Amino acid sequence: MQITSVAKSIEDFQHLVQLLEALGLSKGVTRENENLLSKEFFPSQIKLDLFYRKKKRADADLALIVSNPDAAFEIVKKLGFHILDDEDGLRPSLEFRSFTLQLPGKTRVAIFGLKVIENTYDYEHLALEGNLTAADKSFAIVVSRFNSFITERLLAGAIDGLLRCGADRKKWFEIVRVPGAFEIPSAARALAETKKYDAIICLGCLIRGDTAHYDVIVNEVTRGVGQSAQETGVPHAFGVLTCDTLEQAIDRAGLKMGNKGFEAALAAIEMANLTRSISEQQKQIPFDKLRAGSRSARNDKKISRTKPKSKFKPKRK
Repeated sequence: MQITSVAKSIEDFQHLVQLLEALGLSKGVTRENENLLSKEFFPSQIKLDLFYRKKKRADADLALIVSNPDAAFEIVKKLGFHILDDEDGLRPSLEFRSFTLQLPGKTRVAIFGLKVIENTYDYEHLALEGNLTAADKSFAIVVSRFNSFITERLLAGAIDGLLRCGADRKKWFEIVRVPGAFEIPSAARALAETKKYDAIICLGCLIRGDTAHYDVIVNEVTRGVGQSAQETGVPHAFGVLTCDTLEQAIDRAGLKMGNKGFEAALAAIEMANLTRSISEQQKQIPFDKLRAGSRSARNDKKISRTKPKSKFKPKRK
């Protein structure tokens, strides 16, 4: 069975092609003759849906059921199409969303579907994420002086990220300078072990030279920062650039590749909030369950440590 839809004008035909391509449908053959212009599209799933609308609503020339209506709504807004109605909006209490758009030639398209969060059918295991609020968090920034032409720009980006997220420079973060990137892991571990900081931001710049020195330092710095984060339990954001050329480093310190110091600051803020959320979630476990669990664990240990009694008694001499 082939399902067709008729556009009301050549402009609407072109807009519909643009919309369907943006929604991710696979494109097929384009046909044109003196009477007709057509374009094939192949959705991942197709079915015929017959319904009767109990409440009056403007009929649509084409109705699309999508797997993520919220994402489709953002695509339609980005394409600049006029939205006639959005019944459900973004109200979290509704599991279904539908909206209608009108193309310049008066062709109407209805788009609807289940929201993504409802498609999971697993409300108790939704993702736990950290927010980007730094107002009540403390951070330490470890920055190397070597290649300061780059690292100072990374530091400026990290400070900008912290301030934009609400951190107070006088209270909530401290800057620690080290000679080079090789000294970053030891300084980061010393700061993390004080338990004064919610996250550590590591900033440095390594540029490949003519010897193997670059590879040795890169491996040691990466391993040291990761090991410090794992063993201290304090999140470490890795903002150490490892570049082949000076141009690559400049691009990543505020030019076309963004500022990696700014990105490291955002990662540190998110991980600090996530770590705190996880610890608070663990504290919410009822004490009775913890006590029962510890008691059963102790009993298991006692049972495992108790040696089975022998059925045979040694003979007395």
